[in-house]
Amino acid sequence: MSTEKFNVLDLFCGCGGLSQGFIDAGYNVILGVDFDQAALKTYKKNHANSDTLMADLSEDVAIEKIVEKLGERHVDIIIGGPPCQGFSLTGSRDINDTRNTLYLGVVKAVKRIKPKGFMIENVPGIATLYGGKVKQQIINTFEDMGYNVSMSEKPLLAADYGVPQIRKRMFFVGFKKELGYFEFPKPTHSPDNYVSCGDAISDLPGREDDLGQEEDDYTMSPQSQYQKFMRKDSTKLYNHVATKHTDHVKWVINQVPEGGNHKDLPPGVGDSRKFNEAWTRYHSRKPSKTIDTGHRNHFHYRYNRVPTIRENARLQSFRDDFIFCGTRTQQNRQVGNAVPPLLSYHLAKAISQHLEEVESGKKKPDNQGLIYEHI
Repeated sequence: MSTEKFNVLDLFCGCGGLSQGFIDAGYNVILGVDFDQAALKTYKKNHANSDTLMADLSEDVAIEKIVEKLGERHVDIIIGGPPCQGFSLTGSRDINDTRNTLYLGVVKAVKRIKPKGFMIENVPGIATLYGGKVKQQIINTFEDMGYNVSMSEKPLLAADYGVPQIRKRMFFVGFKKELGYFEFPKPTHSPDNYVSCGDAISDLPGREDDLGQEEDDYTMSPQSQYQKFMRKDSTKLYNHVATKHTDHVKWVINQVPEGGNHKDLPPGVGDSRKFNEAWTRYHSRKPSKTIDTGHRNHFHYRYNRVPTIRENARLQSFRDDFIFCGTRTQQNRQVGNAVPPLLSYHLAKAISQHLEEVESGKKKPDNQGLIYEHI
C-alpha cells in the first residue's frame, strides 16, 4: 500500500523541515501554513508541489482560510510545531484558554478537519511545564476529541536518528481511537556511531580567505557517506557564504580549543560573552550542539568563524539541493527553527507503517493507553 494516499497539512511549517521528511517518506504534503513570509518563500522554492498559505494561526479566521485553501482535498495527517510561549494552565482537561492561541491553532484544525492522525513537535520543556500538567492537558484535550495520544517519555534525540546534532525535542502523535496508539521508532544510531561535524561538513570550502557567494562550486569530493547523501541531486553549492568577523573576534575564537567554550579562554579574554553557550567551538568527531536561530555563539571546529547557512543546514540534515531564501538573518532563523528532515523522515515512516498495518488488518490496534519510551 503506497503512502502517496496520505495527504499532509503542515501548520507552523516554517521553511519546511517537517514537510521535507514526510515528502521523503512518500507522503503528499498539500499545504504549508505559516506567518513568516521569508520562510514561506523558502518553503515554496523547495516544495514546488505543495501550496502555501500565509496566515496567523492565533486568529480564529485562520482555520477558515485553511479550509478554503484546501478545497475538496482531504487531509490524512496534520503536522506542526507550534511555539509554547505564554502557555497557561486553566484545567487538567481544557487547553482552550485564550492565551494558548498558538496551540489552539492545531487543536482547531484537528477538530475541524478530523484527520486520521496528527503529530506535534515542541521543545523538551513542554514535558515539565507546570510540573507536567501542560503535557497531560495536551494529551487530555486531544483524547477528548476522539484521538489516542502517544508521546515519548523522554525527548527524541536527533543524533539517535542519524542527524549530526545534539538536539532534543518532544513529539506527540495521535490517531483516531479506532487506529490504536503510535509506537515511536527505535534509534538508528548510538554514541558509538553518531554522525559527527566532520562527517557532515568537512568537504565544504573553508572560506578562510574568500567569503564565497550564494551560488558556488564544490571544490572537493564527498568524504563520508553522509556527505554523499547531502550532495545527492546537487551540482552547485548554495548558501555557503562566510561571515566577516573583526580581527578581535577571530583572535578570541582562535584561542578556543576544538570542542571547547568560554571556560577554556585565558582570563580577561572574551569577557563580553560568558554564558553557557558562549564561544563554543564544535568538535570534528562529535555531533554539533543544538542549532539555534542566531549565529554568534557557535564556531567551526577548524576555522575561526561561525558556520555558514549551508553548514548549519547540513548539521540539521537539509540536503544541499534545499535552498534558503531571504536575508542572512532570516535564513539563520529558518534553519534554527526547523525540525531536522531526517528525524522527521523516521517519524513519518513509522506513522505510515502503523496506518498501513492497521488498515490492512496486519496489526490490531493497541488501545490500552500506553505511553511509549524508546530512548
